[in-house]
Amino acid sequence: MQPAAEARQRIARLSAHLNPTNSQMEVNTMLERVDCRAKGGSPGFKVAILGAAGGIGQPLAMLMKMNPLVSVLHLYDVVNCPGVTADISHMDTGAVVRGFLGQQELEAALTGMELIIIPAGVPRKPGMTRDDLFNINAGIVKTLCEGIAKCCPNAIVNLISNPVNSTVPIAAEVFKRAGTYDPKKLLGVTMLDVVRANTFVAEVLGLDPREVDVPVVGGHAGATILPLLSQVKPPCSFTPDETEYLTKRIQDGGTEVVQAKAGAGSATLSMAYAAVKYADACLRGLRGDAGVVECAFVASQGWTGESKERVSNEHPKRDFLHKEMNSELHDYIEIACKAEHAWVMERYSGT
Repeated sequence: MQPAAEARQRIARLSAHLNPTNSQMEVNTMLERVDCRAKGGSPGFKVAILGAAGGIGQPLAMLMKMNPLVSVLHLYDVVNCPGVTADISHMDTGAVVRGFLGQQELEAALTGMELIIIPAGVPRKPGMTRDDLFNINAGIVKTLCEGIAKCCPNAIVNLISNPVNSTVPIAAEVFKRAGTYDPKKLLGVTMLDVVRANTFVAEVLGLDPREVDVPVVGGHAGATILPLLSQVKPPCSFTPDETEYLTKRIQDGGTEVVQAKAGAGSATLSMAYAAVKYADACLRGLRGDAGVVECAFVASQGWTGESKERVSNEHPKRDFLHKEMNSELHDYIEIACKAEHAWVMERYSGT
């Protein structure tokens, strides 16, 4: 093949990845997009981010592009996705980036994906009630999960859209109605609570946050967020005042950011970091790594609602609540989460 023809074919392959809306491109021969692979594409997993152009989605997409376990990265949103895709695609890392814009391209964005990360939805704003946030984001999550059930029913779903306590049950109901529900693959991302707890506890103890591990169970809103300060690693103890301070600050971490941004947004950068940390754990679990254990908002073994537990690739639904919490605290979480489940189902019936 002549050098000029080789160059044209290389350009065609790259263009095919950046512009997947065109079904094929002609350069002497017809190149089908499904068979195209950008030069240098790495082996790994196929990941889609739904809501990639938002405040969480953009830094999340950038960080996932840097993850060596990702081979193909699909970015989907209803607005501004072509620009984000073009920008991130210029990063010299192994993952191949493709962009998808609008409802008409949702199925193409999802087909063949192994991990779906959903930060889509409106962010929390000052004065916004729980009903306000739920009424908007529940519909968005419902639509996206219907697409997942149709196009990649076996994918692991990391759900970030708030309120997580409510959107996870919504997603579960969508998958149940489609006959694709697997409680081991629907994971509410509450990693930000753990990240905050690690940071705040490290500040009190005078340690590097990377050396601290604080399990956080329960839900992902206010008083349902329960840091297990007795289970901190490395082992330590706190005074009653320190315990009260840490518990309240961890529970109110989201409000702290919303107030500091003075109405200009909510936690986006730290949320993106936490989401990538959790997604990386999922990918390592898919790869078969041993000892991958993280906290998430998942279906509980004890009842039909959801609660936050530690999820392990060795024991996909390890009952962390029963093993490491006293019965009084477990009862409190169960009551709180059952009430949440009933609240969600009451509103879901009207969507």
